[in-house]
Amino acid sequence: MFKFAQAILFMLPAETAHYFTMNLLKVCYQLGLIRNSTRPLEGHNVRGLGDDLWFNNRVGLAAGFDKNAQYVEVLHALGFAAIEVGTVTPKGQAGNSKPRLFRLKRDKALINRLGFNNEGADAMEKRLMHLRSKQDSKCSLPVIGINIGKNKSTPNERAVEDYVYCLERLHAYGDYFVVNVSSPNTPGLRALQGRDSLVELLTKLQEVNRAKGPKPLLLKVSPDLMDEALLEAASVVTELNCTGMVLTNTTISRDGLVTSSHRVDAIGNGGLSGEPLALRSSEVLALIRKAHPDMTLVSVGGISNKEEGEKRLELGADFLQVYTGFVYGGPRLIKRLAEL
Repeated sequence: MFKFAQAILFMLPAETAHYFTMNLLKVCYQLGLIRNSTRPLEGHNVRGLGDDLWFNNRVGLAAGFDKNAQYVEVLHALGFAAIEVGTVTPKGQAGNSKPRLFRLKRDKALINRLGFNNEGADAMEKRLMHLRSKQDSKCSLPVIGINIGKNKSTPNERAVEDYVYCLERLHAYGDYFVVNVSSPNTPGLRALQGRDSLVELLTKLQEVNRAKGPKPLLLKVSPDLMDEALLEAASVVTELNCTGMVLTNTTISRDGLVTSSHRVDAIGNGGLSGEPLALRSSEVLALIRKAHPDMTLVSVGGISNKEEGEKRLELGADFLQVYTGFVYGGPRLIKRLAEL
Protein backbone atom coordinates (compact mmCIF):
# COMPACT_ATOMS: atom_id res chain seq x y z
CA MET A 1 0.00 0.00 0.00
CA PHE A 2 2.80 2.41 0.94
CA LYS A 3 4.71 1.73 -2.28
CA PHE A 4 1.58 2.37 -4.34
CA ALA A 5 0.87 5.65 -2.56
CA GLN A 6 4.53 6.64 -2.81
CA ALA A 7 4.57 6.04 -6.57
CA ILE A 8 1.63 8.41 -7.00
CA LEU A 9 3.07 11.05 -4.67
CA PHE A 10 6.43 10.91 -6.43
CA MET A 11 4.66 12.17 -9.55
CA LEU A 12 4.19 15.48 -7.72
CA PRO A 13 6.92 18.03 -7.03
CA ALA A 14 8.71 17.00 -3.84
CA GLU A 15 7.62 19.94 -1.68
CA THR A 16 4.02 19.72 -2.90
CA ALA A 17 3.94 16.00 -2.11
CA HIS A 18 5.34 16.63 1.37
CA TYR A 19 2.65 19.08 2.45
CA PHE A 20 -0.16 17.18 0.72
CA THR A 21 0.83 13.98 2.51
CA MET A 22 1.28 15.55 5.92
CA ASN A 23 -1.96 17.52 5.79
CA LEU A 24 -3.84 14.39 4.73
CA LEU A 25 -2.28 12.35 7.53
CA LYS A 26 -3.10 15.08 10.03
CA VAL A 27 -6.77 15.01 9.03
CA CYS A 28 -6.81 11.21 9.26
CA TYR A 29 -5.29 11.42 12.74
CA GLN A 30 -7.85 13.99 13.88
CA LEU A 31 -10.61 11.69 12.64
CA GLY A 32 -9.20 8.83 14.68
CA LEU A 33 -8.09 6.86 11.63
CA ILE A 34 -4.43 6.70 12.70
CA ARG A 35 -3.37 5.19 15.98
CA ASN A 36 0.11 4.59 17.38
CA SER A 37 1.75 2.04 15.12
CA THR A 38 4.76 1.46 17.39
CA ARG A 39 4.09 0.37 20.94
CA PRO A 40 7.37 -0.80 22.50
CA LEU A 41 7.25 -2.84 25.67
CA GLU A 42 9.35 -0.31 27.55
CA GLY A 43 10.87 3.12 27.13
CA HIS A 44 14.19 4.52 28.22
CA ASN A 45 16.20 7.65 28.86
CA VAL A 46 18.86 9.02 26.54
CA ARG A 47 22.21 9.90 28.07
CA GLY A 48 22.49 13.59 28.81
CA LEU A 49 18.91 14.47 27.93
CA GLY A 50 17.61 14.15 31.48
CA ASP A 51 16.02 11.46 33.61
CA ASP A 52 12.59 13.05 33.21
CA LEU A 53 12.56 12.62 29.41
CA TRP A 54 11.10 9.24 28.49
CA PHE A 55 11.72 7.99 24.95
CA ASN A 56 9.48 5.23 23.60
CA ASN A 57 12.30 4.03 21.34
CA ARG A 58 15.60 5.21 19.87
CA VAL A 59 14.35 6.93 16.72
CA GLY A 60 13.35 10.54 16.23
CA LEU A 61 12.48 12.78 13.31
CA ALA A 62 15.20 15.20 12.26
CA ALA A 63 14.66 18.94 11.94
CA GLY A 64 13.37 20.31 8.66
CA PHE A 65 10.45 17.94 8.23
CA ASP A 66 8.01 19.69 10.58
CA LYS A 67 9.32 23.23 10.43
CA ASN A 68 6.39 24.86 12.21
CA ALA A 69 5.34 22.17 14.71
CA GLN A 70 2.16 21.47 12.73
CA TYR A 71 2.34 17.68 12.65
CA VAL A 72 3.78 16.64 16.03
CA GLU A 73 0.86 14.47 17.11
CA VAL A 74 0.44 12.52 13.90
CA LEU A 75 4.19 11.97 13.56
CA HIS A 76 4.23 10.61 17.11
CA ALA A 77 1.36 8.31 16.18
CA LEU A 78 3.43 6.99 13.28
CA GLY A 79 6.02 5.83 15.79
CA PHE A 80 8.60 8.56 16.37
CA ALA A 81 9.75 8.87 19.97
CA ALA A 82 10.93 12.44 19.44
CA ILE A 83 10.14 15.19 16.95
CA GLU A 84 12.68 17.94 16.35
CA VAL A 85 10.71 20.89 15.01
CA GLY A 86 12.21 23.81 13.09
CA THR A 87 14.57 25.17 12.07
CA VAL A 88 12.79 28.21 13.52
CA THR A 89 14.00 31.81 13.21
CA PRO A 90 12.87 34.93 15.12
CA LYS A 91 10.84 36.31 12.24
CA GLY A 92 8.94 34.26 9.72
CA GLN A 93 10.57 34.03 6.31
CA ALA A 94 9.62 32.54 2.96
CA GLY A 95 12.92 30.80 2.30
CA ASN A 96 14.48 30.44 -1.12
CA SER A 97 12.58 30.48 -4.39
CA LYS A 98 10.88 27.33 -5.67
CA PRO A 99 11.56 24.68 -6.80
CA ARG A 100 13.89 24.05 -3.87
CA LEU A 101 13.44 20.38 -2.97
CA PHE A 102 14.46 17.58 -5.33
CA ARG A 103 14.46 13.79 -5.25
CA LEU A 104 17.37 11.66 -6.41
CA LYS A 105 15.40 8.43 -6.44
CA ARG A 106 18.21 6.19 -7.67
CA ASP A 107 20.32 7.32 -4.73
CA LYS A 108 17.47 7.41 -2.22
CA ALA A 109 18.53 10.98 -1.57
CA LEU A 110 17.20 14.52 -1.54
CA ILE A 111 18.72 17.87 -2.40
CA ASN A 112 17.16 20.86 -0.68
CA ARG A 113 17.80 24.57 -0.65
CA LEU A 114 14.73 25.50 1.36
CA GLY A 115 16.48 28.25 3.29
CA PHE A 116 14.88 28.07 6.74
CA ASN A 117 11.34 28.74 5.49
CA ASN A 118 9.20 28.97 8.63
CA GLU A 119 6.49 31.05 10.32
CA GLY A 120 8.78 32.41 13.04
CA ALA A 121 9.31 31.88 16.76
CA ASP A 122 6.16 33.72 17.88
CA ALA A 123 3.92 31.52 15.74
CA MET A 124 5.68 28.38 16.96
CA GLU A 125 5.28 29.51 20.56
CA LYS A 126 1.50 29.72 20.14
CA ARG A 127 1.32 26.33 18.48
CA LEU A 128 3.46 24.59 21.09
CA MET A 129 1.58 26.30 23.91
CA HIS A 130 -1.63 24.82 22.53
CA LEU A 131 -0.03 21.39 22.20
CA ARG A 132 1.29 21.43 25.75
CA SER A 133 -2.10 22.53 27.09
CA LYS A 134 -3.62 19.32 25.72
CA GLN A 135 -0.95 17.09 27.21
CA ASP A 136 -2.39 14.77 29.84
CA SER A 137 -3.00 11.08 30.39
CA LYS A 138 -5.23 10.95 27.31
CA CYS A 139 -2.95 13.01 25.05
CA SER A 140 0.66 11.91 25.20
CA LEU A 141 3.23 13.85 23.24
CA PRO A 142 6.64 12.77 22.03
CA VAL A 143 9.82 14.36 23.27
CA ILE A 144 9.92 17.72 21.45
CA GLY A 145 13.22 19.19 20.35
CA ILE A 146 13.45 22.69 18.88
CA ASN A 147 16.05 23.51 16.24
CA ILE A 148 16.93 27.21 16.24
CA GLY A 149 18.60 29.38 13.60
CA LYS A 150 19.03 32.93 12.36
CA ASN A 151 17.10 34.93 9.80
CA LYS A 152 18.67 35.29 6.36
CA SER A 153 18.55 39.09 6.72
CA THR A 154 20.51 39.04 9.98
CA PRO A 155 24.26 39.60 9.53
CA ASN A 156 26.55 37.15 11.27
CA GLU A 157 27.72 39.93 13.57
CA ARG A 158 24.22 39.97 15.10
CA ALA A 159 23.42 36.28 14.75
CA VAL A 160 23.66 35.69 18.50
CA GLU A 161 20.63 37.94 18.99
CA ASP A 162 18.51 35.72 16.74
CA TYR A 163 19.45 32.51 18.50
CA VAL A 164 18.88 34.09 21.91
CA TYR A 165 15.44 35.34 20.86
CA CYS A 166 14.38 31.87 19.76
CA LEU A 167 15.68 30.22 22.92
CA GLU A 168 14.06 32.76 25.22
CA ARG A 169 10.75 32.65 23.38
CA LEU A 170 10.49 28.88 23.17
CA HIS A 171 12.38 27.67 26.23
CA ALA A 172 9.25 26.70 28.13
CA TYR A 173 7.96 24.47 25.34
CA GLY A 174 10.96 22.46 24.16
CA ASP A 175 12.39 19.39 25.87
CA TYR A 176 15.77 20.03 24.27
CA PHE A 177 17.27 22.59 21.87
CA VAL A 178 19.59 22.27 18.88
CA VAL A 179 21.74 25.14 17.63
CA ASN A 180 21.84 25.01 13.83
CA VAL A 181 24.93 26.72 12.42
CA SER A 182 25.48 24.17 9.68
CA SER A 183 22.80 24.49 7.01
CA PRO A 184 24.34 25.22 3.59
CA ASN A 185 21.23 27.11 2.47
CA THR A 186 21.60 30.34 4.47
CA PRO A 187 24.49 32.44 3.14
CA GLY A 188 27.34 32.71 5.62
CA LEU A 189 25.70 30.56 8.28
CA ARG A 190 28.34 27.86 8.32
CA ALA A 191 31.00 30.46 9.13
CA LEU A 192 29.51 30.41 12.64
CA GLN A 193 31.08 26.97 13.13
CA GLY A 194 34.50 28.55 13.74
CA ARG A 195 35.81 28.39 17.30
CA ASP A 196 35.50 32.08 18.17
CA SER A 197 31.97 32.33 16.78
CA LEU A 198 30.89 29.15 18.55
CA VAL A 199 32.30 30.29 21.88
CA GLU A 200 30.45 33.60 21.64
CA LEU A 201 27.18 32.00 20.56
CA LEU A 202 27.10 29.04 22.92
CA THR A 203 28.30 31.09 25.90
CA LYS A 204 25.37 33.46 25.53
CA LEU A 205 22.87 30.67 24.92
CA GLN A 206 24.06 28.81 27.99
CA GLU A 207 23.62 31.97 30.08
CA VAL A 208 20.01 32.22 28.94
CA ASN A 209 19.48 28.49 29.34
CA ARG A 210 20.74 28.43 32.93
CA ALA A 211 18.74 31.51 33.89
CA LYS A 212 15.52 29.88 32.73
CA GLY A 213 16.26 26.46 34.19
CA PRO A 214 18.72 24.46 32.10
CA LYS A 215 17.51 22.20 29.34
CA PRO A 216 19.66 20.04 27.05
CA LEU A 217 21.45 22.17 24.44
CA LEU A 218 23.13 20.49 21.47
CA LEU A 219 25.14 21.73 18.49
CA LYS A 220 24.42 20.50 14.96
CA VAL A 221 27.45 20.50 12.66
CA SER A 222 28.22 20.03 8.99
CA PRO A 223 29.74 16.83 7.60
CA ASP A 224 31.83 19.01 5.29
CA LEU A 225 34.05 20.31 8.09
CA MET A 226 37.56 18.89 8.24
CA ASP A 227 38.13 16.47 11.11
CA GLU A 228 40.25 19.03 12.95
CA ALA A 229 37.41 21.58 12.82
CA LEU A 230 34.90 18.98 14.00
CA LEU A 231 37.07 18.13 16.98
CA GLU A 232 37.48 21.84 17.72
CA ALA A 233 33.70 22.29 17.72
CA ALA A 234 33.30 19.29 20.01
CA SER A 235 35.87 20.77 22.39
CA VAL A 236 33.88 24.01 22.57
CA VAL A 237 30.73 22.03 23.35
CA THR A 238 32.54 20.31 26.22
CA GLU A 239 34.22 23.47 27.54
CA LEU A 240 30.91 25.32 27.74
CA ASN A 241 29.08 22.36 29.32
CA CYS A 242 26.63 21.97 26.46
CA THR A 243 24.90 18.62 26.31
CA GLY A 244 26.23 17.24 23.06
CA MET A 245 26.10 17.25 19.28
CA VAL A 246 23.83 16.28 16.41
CA LEU A 247 25.91 14.60 13.70
CA THR A 248 25.37 15.64 10.93
CA ASN A 249 23.58 18.18 8.75
CA THR A 250 23.34 17.89 4.95
CA THR A 251 26.40 18.01 2.68
CA ILE A 252 27.30 20.12 -0.34
CA SER A 253 29.35 17.21 -1.69
CA ARG A 254 28.04 15.30 -4.70
CA ASP A 255 30.56 12.47 -4.57
CA GLY A 256 29.51 8.91 -5.32
CA LEU A 257 26.04 9.61 -6.71
CA VAL A 258 24.38 7.18 -9.10
CA THR A 259 22.16 9.94 -10.49
CA SER A 260 23.65 11.41 -13.66
CA SER A 261 25.89 14.44 -13.29
CA HIS A 262 23.71 16.20 -15.87
CA ARG A 263 20.67 15.83 -13.61
CA VAL A 264 22.60 16.83 -10.49
CA ASP A 265 24.09 19.89 -12.21
CA ALA A 266 20.64 20.91 -13.43
CA ILE A 267 19.33 20.87 -9.85
CA GLY A 268 22.09 23.17 -8.67
CA ASN A 269 23.00 24.19 -5.14
CA GLY A 270 21.61 22.70 -1.97
CA GLY A 271 22.24 20.27 0.84
CA LEU A 272 22.31 16.57 -0.01
CA SER A 273 20.73 14.09 2.41
CA GLY A 274 19.96 10.40 2.31
CA GLU A 275 21.98 7.24 1.68
CA PRO A 276 25.01 8.95 0.07
CA LEU A 277 25.60 10.75 3.37
CA ALA A 278 25.79 7.54 5.42
CA LEU A 279 29.54 6.97 5.18
CA ARG A 280 30.60 10.49 6.16
CA SER A 281 28.00 10.73 8.91
CA SER A 282 29.30 7.47 10.37
CA GLU A 283 32.89 8.69 10.13
CA VAL A 284 32.04 11.88 12.00
CA LEU A 285 30.19 9.93 14.68
CA ALA A 286 33.14 7.59 15.22
CA LEU A 287 35.56 10.53 15.32
CA ILE A 288 33.67 12.47 17.96
CA ARG A 289 32.82 9.42 20.06
CA LYS A 290 36.48 8.41 20.25
CA ALA A 291 37.48 11.90 21.39
CA HIS A 292 34.54 12.38 23.76
CA PRO A 293 33.39 9.05 25.24
CA ASP A 294 30.79 10.64 27.52
CA MET A 295 29.25 13.24 25.21
CA THR A 296 25.61 12.90 24.14
CA LEU A 297 25.61 12.19 20.39
CA VAL A 298 22.59 12.08 18.09
CA SER A 299 23.32 10.45 14.73
CA VAL A 300 21.48 11.55 11.59
CA GLY A 301 22.29 11.28 7.91
CA GLY A 302 21.80 8.28 5.65
CA ILE A 303 19.96 6.01 8.08
CA SER A 304 17.64 4.16 5.72
CA ASN A 305 17.41 0.67 7.21
CA LYS A 306 17.66 -1.22 10.48
CA GLU A 307 21.20 -2.39 9.76
CA GLU A 308 22.45 1.18 9.36
CA GLY A 309 20.70 2.19 12.56
CA GLU A 310 22.31 -0.71 14.41
CA LYS A 311 25.70 0.33 13.05
CA ARG A 312 25.29 3.89 14.37
CA LEU A 313 24.41 2.61 17.83
CA GLU A 314 27.48 0.38 17.77
CA LEU A 315 29.59 3.40 16.79
CA GLY A 316 28.37 5.18 19.89
CA ALA A 317 25.20 7.06 19.00
CA ASP A 318 22.86 7.64 21.92
CA PHE A 319 19.88 8.33 19.69
CA LEU A 320 19.00 8.18 15.98
CA GLN A 321 17.20 10.61 13.70
CA VAL A 322 15.83 10.13 10.20
CA TYR A 323 14.40 12.39 7.52
CA THR A 324 15.15 11.26 3.98
CA GLY A 325 15.01 7.62 5.03
CA PHE A 326 11.45 8.26 6.21
CA VAL A 327 10.55 9.86 2.86
CA TYR A 328 11.66 6.74 1.00
CA GLY A 329 10.95 4.07 3.61
CA GLY A 330 7.79 5.33 5.24
CA PRO A 331 6.41 4.20 8.63
CA ARG A 332 7.87 0.73 8.16
CA LEU A 333 11.36 2.19 8.65
CA ILE A 334 10.34 3.72 11.98
CA LYS A 335 8.92 0.40 13.14
CA ARG A 336 12.12 -1.45 12.28
CA LEU A 337 14.40 1.12 13.88
CA ALA A 338 12.21 1.13 16.98
CA GLU A 339 13.15 -2.52 17.50
CA LEU A 340 16.78 -1.58 18.17
